[in-house]
Amino acid sequence: MEEKKVLLSVQDLVVKFHVRGRVLTAIRGISLDIYENESIAIVGESGSGKSVFTKTFANMLDSNGFVDQGKIIFSDDTLADFKVTLGSAQHRMIARLAERLDSYSSLENGAEVYKQMKCLESEDKQRRTLTADEEKEIEEKLADLRYERAETFNLKQTFDPKKEKDKIHQASAKLSQLDRRIKEVESREKATIKQRTADAKKNNYYQADYAKKMDELKKKYREACAAPVTQERKERNVQLAKEIYLSIGRYDFVTRQKILRKLMSCMKEAMRQGLDLSSDEVRNDVFAPAIYRVKLLDETPERLHGKCVFDLANIKYQKDLSQIRGKRIATVFQDPMTSLNPILTIGDQISSIILKHQQCSETEARIRAIELMKKVGIPNAENRYDDYPFQYSGGMRQRIVIAIALSCQPKILICDEPTTALDVTIQAQILKLIKDLQKEFGYTIVFITHDLGVVANIADRVAVLYAGQIVELGTVEEVFYDPRHPYTWAMLSSLPQLAQRNTELYSITGTPPSLYNSIVGDPFAPRNPYCLKIDTLKDAPMFQVSETHFAKTWLLDPRAPKIEKPEAIQNLHEKLLKAFNI
Repeated sequence: MEEKKVLLSVQDLVVKFHVRGRVLTAIRGISLDIYENESIAIVGESGSGKSVFTKTFANMLDSNGFVDQGKIIFSDDTLADFKVTLGSAQHRMIARLAERLDSYSSLENGAEVYKQMKCLESEDKQRRTLTADEEKEIEEKLADLRYERAETFNLKQTFDPKKEKDKIHQASAKLSQLDRRIKEVESREKATIKQRTADAKKNNYYQADYAKKMDELKKKYREACAAPVTQERKERNVQLAKEIYLSIGRYDFVTRQKILRKLMSCMKEAMRQGLDLSSDEVRNDVFAPAIYRVKLLDETPERLHGKCVFDLANIKYQKDLSQIRGKRIATVFQDPMTSLNPILTIGDQISSIILKHQQCSETEARIRAIELMKKVGIPNAENRYDDYPFQYSGGMRQRIVIAIALSCQPKILICDEPTTALDVTIQAQILKLIKDLQKEFGYTIVFITHDLGVVANIADRVAVLYAGQIVELGTVEEVFYDPRHPYTWAMLSSLPQLAQRNTELYSITGTPPSLYNSIVGDPFAPRNPYCLKIDTLKDAPMFQVSETHFAKTWLLDPRAPKIEKPEAIQNLHEKLLKAFNI
């Protein structure tokens, strides 16, 4: 297989949303490598997580959404390269940082004793509070009650005060009842903790033993921390100080100080715990809560040079976000009218993006905007530069949205169902345009769609999503002509081209699982006519079918019974050729 450069690496991504007092898990542990200059399609029915998954790439989640865990590593050589100039003031700052780190390094000498102290504190806390199972039970109980309260309150707001007074009174009474139940659960929790704390205090033998052990550990800790810092650690701290300044040097003074306070706190805690700060992985993790770590590569008296690994799931500052969104990762949305400002001219909307992300004059921006308009197929571009969006047809507006997305020559172009609102003829033109421009600009296409016909036209690889998980991944040929997951079978079976006269078009029965709840086993199991018993008990691993083909189904386990795919999609290639009279 040809070696390709991984442009974007998604690792164990989990995305959640706060919805009506409950937590909805939209993405459930997705891992995916996206390669340079490829076209990959993300397919699945509505609600499968396609748009949410790709929105995390450019930090465009709704305000109630958040990345709970996972990494999105963006390998962009231009973006990753950092240089900061050094003057006398910068050299003094680095020296001061190194001195502070030296003072923290004394804590490393007592790291083992510190761990013993924390372990003893944890044991004491466990005697005074709830067990993990009790905490989980109470949290689930409160979550259910609060959700029911939110639903009742929302329902109450829909009633007509003049015509539905009885319903309003009933809803109010139910709200009062739910409030009482919530308070009762919270009161029981507090009472249990209070009682266990009191019981622990009454145990004089335990209290004396705990105090004795803690005093001994504190004495050992003070003695250990009093030992001198080794020269090796001092040299390491100098390098750490340089990496700290290299990582924060691109920000303004106020932001820099804010980051520095948090970062030094993280460094102090890492040294207190005795973490190995000579390890690159450990350093990355220590830096992560505050800022991206820029690894020092080389230096001169006049400058520091380093390389950064961007984790798109952990962007904290607008300065970093502005370097990515629009400039390196651009999006073409479904409805062009929601992407275009109706009171600004087409030309202004394209040139404003160019002015924002590229160093050029207004005249140069206008010239580049007109060139882009020509590339996307806008006739008489010079004269139409000052037109407004309402003067363009739907297909022409979508071409303008593509021009805006390509104005900064991004590395990744996310196409979020850009042809759904267009007729079949215009749809084909837009798809051809996106593919033709890919050859010229060399971008990677991430195409979101539920239309398998579009997938066949534009994609190199296909990732099939269901309930926030990738259930099958492979090349277009593998997924279309050798599908292995029952969900992929079902989607392919529902192609209108495969329908026969006087028969009903195949449809997938049932509904997707609730994303509010934890899912046991295969999420597609309740809708799967080929469901095995293990599908209801345990989630399947990702089985490898070939070098490029993977599927998440127990049917691929060597112990599973051999099941033939549905008759409708057997010999699919020949059937599609016949359907299209090829």
